[in-house]
Amino acid sequence: MRVLVIASQKGGVGKTTLAGHLGVMAQESGAGPVALIDTDPQASLAHWWNQRRAETPLFAALNIAHLSNHIQRLAKGGVKLAIIDTPPAVTDTIRSVISVADLVLVPTRPSPHDLRAVGSTVDLVEEACKRLVFVINGAAARAKITGESAVALSQHGTVAPVTLYQRTDYASSMIDGRTVWELDRNSRSAGEVAELWKYVFKQLRKASS
Repeated sequence: MRVLVIASQKGGVGKTTLAGHLGVMAQESGAGPVALIDTDPQASLAHWWNQRRAETPLFAALNIAHLSNHIQRLAKGGVKLAIIDTPPAVTDTIRSVISVADLVLVPTRPSPHDLRAVGSTVDLVEEACKRLVFVINGAAARAKITGESAVALSQHGTVAPVTLYQRTDYASSMIDGRTVWELDRNSRSAGEVAELWKYVFKQLRKASS
């Protein structure tokens, strides 16, 4: 079983949206069974999943104090991919979650404030000797700062070649437990998520090989 952790010290960067979207995309592409895990006290991912009509991806409720044991049980139960959403703060919870990761995906919005906030997350990932990939999320179309942000992030680690742009369908799809892929798989947003998943899956295979 592979473990993808989505982490960032900065709140509002789209961790939960990414977790749900990548979970559905992974399941659709045959990488499942997929289990989603929510370690954020706000439980936004759990709330989203509870609104879903589809039975997949699975949702795994667990005690963070026994995370490693839970991960082992999921693997024994046949789960092929676990995606873990994390709280927006540097805590012992995030440290323990990162410790079980094969790959840590760090979503970052293209703004100076967000770029300044990545340092502590990078430190945690490097401390755990884990593979890290940045993804630029919520970018404005044709904005110069998007490219500048990619260059700045590349000084700290690998940047995904797929950018997710700010569109209302990302937010509206999450209201009733769906994703942009399930709303309209021919939309630009759905295409972005599909391409991002292909890239993330390749990185997961490298990290766990």
